[in-house]
Amino acid sequence: MVTLFVIMDPPGIVPIYLALTGTMDRRERNRAALQATLLSLGVISLFALLGQQIINYLHIDLEALQGAGGLLLLLVSLQLLTGKADEPSDAATSNIALVPLGTPLLAGPGAIVAVILFVQQAPSSMDYMWIAIAIVVIHLAIYLVMRFSGFLVKVLRRGGIEVLTRIAGVLLAAIAVQLIADAVMGYVLLFESSAGAIAWGSL
Repeated sequence: MVTLFVIMDPPGIVPIYLALTGTMDRRERNRAALQATLLSLGVISLFALLGQQIINYLHIDLEALQGAGGLLLLLVSLQLLTGKADEPSDAATSNIALVPLGTPLLAGPGAIVAVILFVQQAPSSMDYMWIAIAIVVIHLAIYLVMRFSGFLVKVLRRGGIEVLTRIAGVLLAAIAVQLIADAVMGYVLLFESSAGAIAWGSL
């Protein structure tokens, strides 16, 4: 639970959540928070049950998953920085809740990889139950944090939300670049280990 809390970072999602939903009314913000939480819960639960099988079947490296998440976040951050996300429509509420809030911000590569490793290392059915409880509890915390962050909208008002949107765009871009850099470094290390193994085998 502590590991998932650090990776998914419920308090850290608040600035981005407010930046994406600050111009919505209270009902739309609450709906976006619920949809994002349910999507993240579904994705994390799916990868907890079938994550390794899905990755093996599609022949996807975990580094590729990180890189894809980074590129997606980079596109969203550009929208925040250029102001294209300032006027969400009713049709966009679900889109914002699904991407980028639900995934890859909440159910991102880090959380997915962590859950897959937890399940692989679980020695008994009791450990599986504790993993399930941790996933549910962390998503409940995420929903509550987003659900009751609406009072900040009243304090910040329109001008504050616009400033927060630009700051969130910079932070989101930094997260995206870090994910892409981690993916590249993962492939570099994988290539070096493979080259070393080949060289050792030739000796």
